[in-house]
Amino acid sequence: MTLNLEHHFVTLPEVTMHYVTAGCGAPIVLLHGFPQTWFEWRPIMAELAQRYRVIAPDLRGLGDTSRPQSGYDKSTIAGDVWSLLHDHLGLRRFHVVGHDWGGPVAYALTALHRDAAQTLTILDVTIPGDGTDVFSTSQGRWHHAFHRTADLPEALVHGREDIYVRWFLENFAAHKGAISETAKAEYVRAYAQPGAMRAGFSYYRAIPQDMSHNAELIAAGKLQMPVLALGGSEAFGRAELVEQSLRAVASNVTGGIVQGSGHFVPEEKPDALLEHLLAFLADN
Repeated sequence: MTLNLEHHFVTLPEVTMHYVTAGCGAPIVLLHGFPQTWFEWRPIMAELAQRYRVIAPDLRGLGDTSRPQSGYDKSTIAGDVWSLLHDHLGLRRFHVVGHDWGGPVAYALTALHRDAAQTLTILDVTIPGDGTDVFSTSQGRWHHAFHRTADLPEALVHGREDIYVRWFLENFAAHKGAISETAKAEYVRAYAQPGAMRAGFSYYRAIPQDMSHNAELIAAGKLQMPVLALGGSEAFGRAELVEQSLRAVASNVTGGIVQGSGHFVPEEKPDALLEHLLAFLADN
């Protein structure tokens, strides 16, 4: 299936954002995680573009979007995405899908703009501040504390971005060959750019802010739009923990586990993800 992608750059209040579009129809925004970029969505974009207007940005500091020194709490990053969707593209309603760090950004976006989000889908991540300690402690995620350490990660990873990025792509997947070599090379290119690893680490350093902001959003009431929560079953996949977390912050949650997938669900099991996602979107 041919995938016709259009690359764009737009100057927003705090960043110059790179984003990719395809297809037409109701808009669906795809928010990536670490150590990835918009490119992680390629395996599902062609199918989605048959039915939807797909919008896949590089988030603040990552990929080919600019890298401010600050503003890596997920509410601020959600503000970037809102500026893109609402102010620049003029969209009033849209579907939102987030994986890894894209998930907390997606949660903040939908919680801050509840009337605009038609549905929310969260892939293999939990929500900081959901009332549990799952986000940083489950399943041996050693890198959370390392990434939050001041300066040390930058010093140790500089010049070794290839080794570091590939380690996650190979070890957080169900098997080492799950992510294509083309994708690995693209992520290494993106994160080897000046300031990109610092920006990636800044997502983790903002966790205390995220928990504080989310406590306020949760106190304002659970999300009411339909939510799909999916976790991978293998390796570092979060399995049923995704649904558990989303039930703490949303009222209308459909949960599921993607069998045979590790953490990188869109690239490891795109067909299974599409089956879940298209059925969910068709019902909502």
